[in-house]
Amino acid sequence: MATKVGKQKKYFMAIIPPSPVYEDSKVMQEYFNEQYASKAALNSPPHITLHMPFLWNEEKERKLIDKLLLFSRRFDPIKVCLDNFGSFPPRVIFINVTESDALYMLQKDLHRFFKMELDVFNANYKEQPFHPHLTLAFRDLKKGAYAEAWKEFLNKEFKAEFMADAISLLKHNGRTWDVLKEFTLQSSYSTETKPTLKTTEG
Repeated sequence: MATKVGKQKKYFMAIIPPSPVYEDSKVMQEYFNEQYASKAALNSPPHITLHMPFLWNEEKERKLIDKLLLFSRRFDPIKVCLDNFGSFPPRVIFINVTESDALYMLQKDLHRFFKMELDVFNANYKEQPFHPHLTLAFRDLKKGAYAEAWKEFLNKEFKAEFMADAISLLKHNGRTWDVLKEFTLQSSYSTETKPTLKTTEG
């Protein structure tokens, strides 16, 4: 990908949950900020990462969007199930996303698409198997606070499900991440028949 360094911006791909999961996740991220002084997760909308941040020439943004529009038309919406909490010691706490074949194939095909169609590579992917999750606290969560927070959330219950009928392209504005474009998953799905969302927390 031949680009001018000065015109490169950071982007990433994710699933952004709908209401009420979005609001529930936001409340928990705010809780981590207030109780454990971890606010980094608030720099982006609640999301499930599909492709880690990458650099792209901002002047070629239209090409990126057009390509992703074509990609999204290959896929049906995916049922996403959230099941309690998990962690990556010593700093990350998240809502666990139940792994599914459909979600795995979407992420795998998206990575292949970025490599083959857009010439975008992330060298560390070979060392990081896909573990879908929705982050609540991460890099600025101090080790001591992590231990205390994980003790609180280890046995806490949270269950929810939703239909992911779109994937989103996010762009860094210099301080935080904004949704630049949403791409509907519309292979053979009627948007008139969406199941009721369910959430439980305790």
